[in-house]
Amino acid sequence: MAVKRIGQVIGIKPEDIQEYENLHANAWPSIIKIIKQANISNYSIFRYQNLLFAYLEYTGTDYEADMAKLAAEPEMQRWWKITDQMQWQVPEAKVNEWWHVINENFHVD
Repeated sequence: MAVKRIGQVIGIKPEDIQEYENLHANAWPSIIKIIKQANISNYSIFRYQNLLFAYLEYTGTDYEADMAKLAAEPEMQRWWKITDQMQWQVPEAKVNEWWHVINENFHVD
């Protein structure tokens, strides 16, 4: 099975960093379950100053369908309602892209 590696970036409002980090340190079990059901694994979010960098691995066969299913989950919508207001899009974000997908430049297994 091929693994799709995805890197993403978004801004974090300085006044919300502590709350955002606390929320993720105690992520709701329902959110973890939804992420795993969407065939996402090895998911990490890193912060550098006012930027968040996400890395995830997708192991499913239909990324768009799995992401649509994830986005349709009421609990995920509730989570995003909280976290989205803490974030800001980078200028490079495309239409309908909240977290901006960034290019992979190097990889070693």
